[in-house]
Amino acid sequence: MARGDRRVQGLARVAVVVRAGAAPMWWFGVLAAGVGVLLPGITGRRIGVMAGAALFIVAAAVVSYARRKRYTALARGAARAGKHDVLQDRAVTTRNWRRAHRWWLVLALALALASSFAVPAAGGMLLAGAGAGLRLKAAWLGRRERADDVLLWIRVDWLDKRHGAPAGKPVKGYRSTGIAAGDATPGGARRRSDVFA
Repeated sequence: MARGDRRVQGLARVAVVVRAGAAPMWWFGVLAAGVGVLLPGITGRRIGVMAGAALFIVAAAVVSYARRKRYTALARGAARAGKHDVLQDRAVTTRNWRRAHRWWLVLALALALASSFAVPAAGGMLLAGAGAGLRLKAAWLGRRERADDVLLWIRVDWLDKRHGAPAGKPVKGYRSTGIAAGDATPGGARRRSDVFA
């Protein structure tokens, strides 16, 4: 690789970027809901849990289906990755996203816990629902990748400053590789047996 070669592009897996926030949102949500259910709150536990269940379903659906048309259009026009493209490891993509969002995640946890004084467990279940929605979206991308027999990648410099938004306005297109490229399976899971990270 020639030093300073401007043709060299770092590529991150689209599904990995989408999936990166799923685990922390899910576990922070479960933690907040578990603590919240111990509080009586203003509405009472029963109403809080029922409201939380509704919020969980709504959040999972909204997050899962958001911008699917945009993802589909970008995937349809994906160009083949070239020899100068460098495939970023799954762990690096995930770490970059989580480091850039760590304070937002902590704030979301704090708000979910605080909301339990009014509506027990609801805030935590909302946060967990958002995490579940991200996992569902990554799984949907994985099904598309398997159907098309490709993996979808995005230029790292087209991600936003927090290493997210793989379908944002700056994204002009995706790159594609064969199904065996990189260290993540279709949908963004690890190729090894441990897929729960």
